[in-house]
Amino acid sequence: MIKRNVQSSMFNVNVRKIVIAALFLLLIFHFSLLTSYADDVSARAAVVIEGTSGNILYAKNPNVKLFPASTTKLVTAMVVLDRMDPESVVTISEEAARTPSVSPHLRTGEKLKIKDLLNIALIRSVNSAAVALAESVSGSEEAFAKLMNEKALSIGAENTRYVNASGLPGDGQYITAYDLSLIMKESLRYPMIREIINTRAQQVYTEGGRKISVKNTNHLLWSDEDVVGGKTGYTRAAKHCFVCAGQKGDNVLIAAVLGESVRSELWHDASTLLARGEDVLSKKREPEIYYTSVSQTPVVYASQNVKKKQKVAKVAKSKSAKKDTKKGKAKKKKSEPSKKKMKKKKSNAVNAKNGDAAKGIS
Repeated sequence: MIKRNVQSSMFNVNVRKIVIAALFLLLIFHFSLLTSYADDVSARAAVVIEGTSGNILYAKNPNVKLFPASTTKLVTAMVVLDRMDPESVVTISEEAARTPSVSPHLRTGEKLKIKDLLNIALIRSVNSAAVALAESVSGSEEAFAKLMNEKALSIGAENTRYVNASGLPGDGQYITAYDLSLIMKESLRYPMIREIINTRAQQVYTEGGRKISVKNTNHLLWSDEDVVGGKTGYTRAAKHCFVCAGQKGDNVLIAAVLGESVRSELWHDASTLLARGEDVLSKKREPEIYYTSVSQTPVVYASQNVKKKQKVAKVAKSKSAKKDTKKGKAKKKKSEPSKKKMKKKKSNAVNAKNGDAAKGIS
């Protein structure tokens, strides 16, 4: 009897060990599966939502604040259409014309209709067009940005802030992948925006007769028939960004991608998100929100390097002064011309900073 009890007890212990081991392996498998899912989307943040309800179907770091780049222009377009007649004519200001941008470049004094500027801004992502649109509504980008932030808040994009109409780098400008998906969802309610972002190429004319041809920066319009439109963005600080809508049967899915390092991966990320969203809707997968440790890498500008050099120079001068006061005074007099040079370098560095921020824009 005792022997049987001992055997039974040992059997129970072994069963427990097997169950614990099985659960442990299942946990490892589940974690590795989640990790592999996240690795499929290499961008810093991404999300796919259902276009009617706004429910999240899959997300990776959906609430991390990143730079919006030219996805900003979706809000610019909505604010303009809320207040302006698309047939109204706008004169391109000097401020708008000199805004750093991709080609085609708009010229000071040219006149274009609102709808034509929207085509140029949303299809080719020309920053000059966005600035001209902002000025047509509010007189200045600064005043227009306030309207943009009001619009973002009204549609639930609470973790978004704009400082300009184009998406060029600006202090305090940010967005989240989730907010970007909400912005795309709202923009689809505007028939003109929906039509423009689904257009592969377009030709518009200035009032003076100059023809301006633009081709869409959204490559998925040529490779994925389900995609009904989208908006790209790129700056050095933001990296590659993209938001799009896809028609999957009776459902509209919206995918948003922020902080993708490689341009070609942008299309892979978006396609993966749309496919994953479709799987969730068809009950093949469960909705998931995945978080990784996203570090904000600081952008080091040339001007900061100049400050560092100045600091090193001060330390060196201090050591020299301790060794020989007279020699230190003599060096101080000789160093005055070099200070002027240093100021000149610093000024050039700041200009370089502004120039770098404007390069590589889409």
